[in-house]
Amino acid sequence: MYSVKLGEELIHPSKVLCIGRNYLEHIHELNNAIPDDMVVFNKPATAISSVLKAFQQERIHYEAEICFLVKEGKYQAVGLGLDLTKRGLQSQLKEKGLPWERAKAFDGSALFSRFIPVAGLDMNSLELELFINCVRVQKGDVSQMMYSPQMILNELKSYTTLCDGDIVMTGTPKGVGEVHAGDVFLARLKCAEASLIEIEWVAE
Repeated sequence: MYSVKLGEELIHPSKVLCIGRNYLEHIHELNNAIPDDMVVFNKPATAISSVLKAFQQERIHYEAEICFLVKEGKYQAVGLGLDLTKRGLQSQLKEKGLPWERAKAFDGSALFSRFIPVAGLDMNSLELELFINCVRVQKGDVSQMMYSPQMILNELKSYTTLCDGDIVMTGTPKGVGEVHAGDVFLARLKCAEASLIEIEWVAE
């Protein structure tokens, strides 16, 4: 429980570190201000699940992201993730100037594919695609990020200890939306047009 897979090995992260507002088009999509500094928030290990739920107290929104596993302070492996959000609650909290945790860090708010080693991969050529019911809704790559994966890693290490197995979620491109029960999600990680990972979730 609360684990991800690297090959056949089960990894138990101590935390999930998430970057918000890292794609300009997504910032505009949600009518957010462009931040002066990197937006970072955490999810606990208990947020990790393999079940995609469409409703938890309110409707849930999806955000597909390129994700990395950390080992010895470096990126060891790459995969895909869904950062799930209670968007209504998040909006209420933001209006009051309050933290987002209750809208972002709830149980079941982080889903992940398997991870594969980054050795031999050009991280600057990584790209994600998300399809819902065979329609592509999100597409983004590292070149569109305001903060590259390495910049993110450097910033995180400047203020917190990254434990082996921790996961870094690098933000989502435009195209986020609501999860509906029965939706079939297909996420794909590519590198220079070569498909590396495919993962399917069916929303409950």
